[in-house]
This record gives sequence, structure tokens and C-alpha cells, in this order.
Amino acid sequence: MPELPEVETTCRGISPHIKGETLTKLKVRNPNLRWPIPDFLAERIEGKRVLDVYRRGKYILVCFEGGQVMLHLGMSGSLRIVDEGIEPQKHDHVDFCFSNDHILRLTDPRRFGSVLWQPEGEHHALLYKLGPEPLSESFNVDYLVGCCASKKTAIKSLIMDSKVVVGVGNIYATEALFISGIDPRRSAGNISKARLLILVDAIKDVLAAAIKQGGTTLKDFVGSDGKPGYFQQKLHAYGRKGEPCVNCLTPLTEVRLGQRSTVFCKHCQR
Repeated sequence: MPELPEVETTCRGISPHIKGETLTKLKVRNPNLRWPIPDFLAERIEGKRVLDVYRRGKYILVCFEGGQVMLHLGMSGSLRIVDEGIEPQKHDHVDFCFSNDHILRLTDPRRFGSVLWQPEGEHHALLYKLGPEPLSESFNVDYLVGCCASKKTAIKSLIMDSKVVVGVGNIYATEALFISGIDPRRSAGNISKARLLILVDAIKDVLAAAIKQGGTTLKDFVGSDGKPGYFQQKLHAYGRKGEPCVNCLTPLTEVRLGQRSTVFCKHCQR
């Protein structure tokens, strides 16, 4: 699944092409995504100008007068800017056609993505309970200490909980815990404030680095320009089961936590 840096990369990629432009036509070829695309959506946004484009968690919000279109890439979705006249392919389910002859095209082979509507002044249920953004000042050591207090939950599972902090998916949780030297299985309530401060900084650093390099190349992810991200070249632990630790050369171990594969170094992470 595309994680926060991939979504942020996509958001930044599409924004210059559609912000300030008027949506002339919404073309829905297949409304049956994870949730059906609202049949009233065209009448809400056609003829209106895009006021802003931003990310909340893993959702991209395209803001119009009256509300926002909430876009989610699901497991295999991508958003690309294409020129008018480029014919859609089998899995190109939605086109947002703009006055500058650009089309924002949603491609989603598995159809786990979504196109939803959030009226102005309302909070959609999918966004309402989200935790703070990891790169914001709201996500700090004092906040994380409060979230971890007396919790027996494994620290990796806790930081991947979107109600605690949004967008810290499996790749970046694995990397941040490796960098901070914390065993992903350790109970959150048994980690000192000093070590949690290191973890907060590691989460921020690894996400910022991934965004700078365009996200992580996975099987299905490409950016809005069709080019993959390159952060995978920098991974220290994720996907490296059995390979030597970059610090101590101990073979990396893989376990399952919360149905997710977790790779770590038994020697360096405690």
C-alpha cells in the first residue's frame, strides 16, 4: 500500500497542475471502488475551481467551494496528470478534466482506492479520529509519552495506529525503530522518555527523507509523473530479512506483529 511519503509525493506532483484550475468534466468509468463513488459528485464539482490540494493522513483532499473530494490510493492506485486525448486504459476508472486541458486520472487495478465527498464544515468519519501528522509540531515526545503510558501494546503496533499518529506505515515504522535502536516488540509503556524522543526524531527524519526522494519504490507505486520513488535504495531493515545489519553485521530477524512482517536486529535493537 502507498504510504505517507508516496501520498505526499503524489499530492505535490498533481497540485501545480490543478490548483486554481476549473473542473470542466468528471468522467466516472467505474464507480465501484472500495466504496461507490457518490452519484451526486459531478454536480458538486463541475464548473468549480480547485482552491487547494493537500494531504491528511493517506488521503489527498482536492478542495472546491462547498467541500473537498477525498482521494485514497488503496492498495495499488495511482494519480497521474495526462494530456487531453490520451485514451484511458482498462484500470483507469476516473478522470477529472480541467480547463487547462489536463486530466487528473485515477488508475486502480484492485479497486481498493476511493473517491469520496466531504461537505464544507463537516468532518468525514474516515478523517475525524485521525491522530496528528507525524511531521507536525503536535507529534512530539510529550504527546507520544502520553500515548505510551501504561500500554502493553508493542511499540511498532502503537506508532502504526492512525489514531495515535497518521501515516507511519510498515516500511517507515520498521526503519524508524531500527534507527532509534528500539526492539519493535517492546511494550510501549516500558520505553523511557529519552528513547521515545529519539524515536520521534527518527520517525520525522525517515519520513522527510523519503518524501525528499520521492517515496519508496514498491511493486505498484508510481508518482504522479509516472516515475517511481527511490527511497528503497536507503532502507536499512525493511525487506532485508537474513541480510547483515548495516551496523553490526548480525543477520536481521523477521517476526510477525499485528499481521505485518517486521525485520529488526536482535543485537542493536533492545
